Amino acid sequence: MSMLEATELYRFFHSGDDEVVALRGVGLTLDAREFTALRGPSGSGKSTLLACLAGIDEPDGGMVSVLGERMTRRPESARARLRARHLGILMQSGNLFDHLTVRANIHLQMVISGRARPDEIDSLLGSLDLSGLADVLPAHLSGGEAARAGLAAVLAAKPAILLCDEPTAEVDAATEQLIIDCLIENCRSGTAVLIVTHSPALAARADRIIDIRDGGIVHG
Repeated sequence: MSMLEATELYRFFHSGDDEVVALRGVGLTLDAREFTALRGPSGSGKSTLLACLAGIDEPDGGMVSVLGERMTRRPESARARLRARHLGILMQSGNLFDHLTVRANIHLQMVISGRARPDEIDSLLGSLDLSGLADVLPAHLSGGEAARAGLAAVLAAKPAILLCDEPTAEVDAATEQLIIDCLIENCRSGTAVLIVTHSPALAARADRIIDIRDGGIVHG
C-alpha cells in the first residue's frame, strides 16, 4: 500500500469573472523510503498540490488518501487529526512558534503527535548542528538556523509522510547539504518524502523527480 495516494486532483481559483485552473487532474503516489522531488516553474501548481496533499486546502475534484484513510472532503477537525498522526509539513517559513525556544518548539511537536520523547531532543538538535541554539528564540536565528530548526520540529513528530516546500531555498550550500542528508536519512528509515524544490543539488539526490507545468504532471 502506498503511504499517500492522490487521484485526479483539480483545483480552481476565481478572480472576478476569470477562472484559473491550478491543478488539472493530477495523480501521484508516495511510497515509504522514497525521496521524491517535485519541480516546476513559478505558478505551475506546486504549492497548491502540496496544500491539497496535506489537507490544508481542499481540491475541487479528486481524492487524497493517507495510509489508506481518506483526507479529502472531511471536516477540518478530522483532517487535522490525520495530519497530526501521519504527516510532517515543512513550509518555506512560519514553522516555529515565535514565543517558544527551539527546544520548546521541538517538544511541542512531539506532544501534538503523541510521541513525546524529551530524551531524543538533544540527539535531533545535534544531527542538524543546532546543539548550541536549543534555548534561543526564533527571532534570534539566522535564515539557515531557522530552516534547520523548523525541520527539527517537523521531524520530532516522526511523521510517516514528510511534505516540504522549498526547504533549502534560503540557505547556503553547506546548510543545504546538511538538510538534504537529514531528509534522506529519515527517508531511508521508512518515511515517504516529497520535496517541492528548484534546487539542482536536491533534485540530484532524489529517487524520483516529478515535473509539473500549468497544473498538470509532465510525462515523458
